[in-house]
Amino acid sequence: MREILGKRRRLLSRRDDDGRPELIGAALTYATQWQWPVLPGAAPDPEARSRCTCPDAECTVPGAHPFDPGLLAATTDGRMVRWWWSNRPTAPIVLATGGGAPCAVSLPALPAARALAALDRAGMRLGPVVASPSRWAVLVRPYTMEQLGELLYAKDHVPGSLRFHGEGGYLALPPGETGTGEVRWERAPLPGSAAPWVPDVEAVVDAVVDALTRTGVSAPEL
Repeated sequence: MREILGKRRRLLSRRDDDGRPELIGAALTYATQWQWPVLPGAAPDPEARSRCTCPDAECTVPGAHPFDPGLLAATTDGRMVRWWWSNRPTAPIVLATGGGAPCAVSLPALPAARALAALDRAGMRLGPVVASPSRWAVLVRPYTMEQLGELLYAKDHVPGSLRFHGEGGYLALPPGETGTGEVRWERAPLPGSAAPWVPDVEAVVDAVVDALTRTGVSAPEL
């Protein structure tokens, strides 16, 4: 368990009386049952929800990223998770992607909904899908940057709207709220103690790129 010292300890010790008990339950499930390393997100500014509590006035993912502590503090230790969300009960849950945890492929919400419908019609099996008002993310098995590079190099065209959350990346998980709004499951994991099944990144990228490049389904370069 990584110790949080000095200034960071004081920051994390501020309580919020509007806590959401389901957040700590979900964080404990991810960390202790599924062995997905998590940590609290920066959280949106309570006075202006579209802004972040981090010092970056131009933050592009308000509330949905690690700030204090940093990403390297992500843990599967239940004691640390309880302490974090007992002291920051409204903080978003952030997954440190890669390693033994899932990675993700994300795209803007509207084309994502159309792409998932196309994949359903094609019989493509998907695992959990995380949704926010602006983007949806399909969880995939961990991959290396070398694997991703080879996969993308083999494509004639990869939509610029796709984002890849791999080793050293992060993703906000449900339930919770960031500066763009609610984070929820569009495709929820099946109930049970085992970590959810997720597909290979190759299968997802192939299917999503194919769906996005069809007429009427292409995504804007966001």
